[in-house]
Amino acid sequence: MTDTTTDTDTTTDTDTDTDTGTAPAAAPALAPAPFLTAWFEILDSDEPSRILDLISDDFSLSILFSTGDGNATDFAGDRAALVGYLQQRERGTRTHHLLSATTLGQDELFLGEVRRGGVPEASFVAAGRVDDNGRLQRLLIGRSSEIRFN
Repeated sequence: MTDTTTDTDTTTDTDTDTDTGTAPAAAPALAPAPFLTAWFEILDSDEPSRILDLISDDFSLSILFSTGDGNATDFAGDRAALVGYLQQRERGTRTHHLLSATTLGQDELFLGEVRRGGVPEASFVAAGRVDDNGRLQRLLIGRSSEIRFN
């Protein structure tokens, strides 16, 4: 079996250079899930519809959006489903915050928290597959107001 994991360790080497007695320059840290990190930043912006430019022609998604008390809506389908999701969501009220993330090959996993006015409202997990052209091909998101990862 071939190992397809990608090393996403963002720690820096702090060993001292024995010639100069100084620490080596740190390499810039990469986001552990760069595509989904950018996706949620755009979603929280004044123009969330810009995410439509980031999806592949064969894009599909499922966003299971729970509001508690056993109530949930599943936004599932292709580009049209994403457009419908964007049209119904409140703008400028919620923000997405990274708790942890990783990348394995073309797949990104993102655990986050949704906040309303800075107050935690829900937790969510997102899994996305980025195609060879750098566009999002698959997106699966589950959101619940009933659990926190703090």
